Amino acid sequence: MTISEIIAELEVQKASTRFSKLMRICEEFFGKPRMKGSHHIFKMPWPGDPRLNIQSYKGKAKPYQVEQVIAALNKLDRES
Repeated sequence: MTISEIIAELEVQKASTRFSKLMRICEEFFGKPRMKGSHHIFKMPWPGDPRLNIQSYKGKAKPYQVEQVIAALNKLDRES
């Protein structure tokens, strides 16, 4: 899948995205996260925002964190 296809899919499923799927997407594009408790923190290839700090809520990703992943993927797509 391309970045734009992944973004389109996440846009449709913001409220129902599984955490495990969001983790796979983030690990594919941003590498392994460091963990602090339940937070998975990804190192960005740029300074500043958008930053990614995601956590599971009953097996689902939090909708505002899905938005942050979409923003980071959009920025990554523009820069490549």
